[in-house]
Amino acid sequence: MERNPVRYGAVSQTLHWLTAILVLAAFILGPEGGEEHARAAGVDPQQQLHETFGLAVFALVLLRLLWRLVARQPDPVPVARWMGIVAKSVQGLLYLLMFALPLTGVVGTWLEGHPLTLAGGAEIGPLLALNHDLGEGVSEVHEFLGDAIMWLAGLHAVAALYHHFILRDSVLVSMLPRWVKPRPAR
Repeated sequence: MERNPVRYGAVSQTLHWLTAILVLAAFILGPEGGEEHARAAGVDPQQQLHETFGLAVFALVLLRLLWRLVARQPDPVPVARWMGIVAKSVQGLLYLLMFALPLTGVVGTWLEGHPLTLAGGAEIGPLLALNHDLGEGVSEVHEFLGDAIMWLAGLHAVAALYHHFILRDSVLVSMLPRWVKPRPAR
């Protein structure tokens, strides 16, 4: 694989944007209130999609990490040291949350004694012993993490736009298709 000085490859870009879309969709479809939604997943298509998208995010993040091991990365854009530290921290937290959210969702659901119900009604029964109180706590953590990932993803997006429109560098363009041309530097 040839190193591209400006852009991530098509596979990396596809995995990035598909993950972003699924995280947003899972958040939008997520329930507002705990156990009654977990119980209703068997008959609630919205909750089934939430759970399906959550598992898909988990699988995609695993694929993304494996792909990063073999795919060439673009040359890093020179930025101030503090920007590099913040960028790596936000990206690391996003990856951590993309693992933690599906895990806390599944564990919370199972601890409350409910199956994971996927789109189409397929169920994965509880693989953990019933512990209602712990399940409620894990589900509350899941809700908090859902809000946290939206804030961090928003910060990530705003930073990319700042790089594109203010700094006029190739940070945003590196994750866009080739037909999007880099902005000329000022």
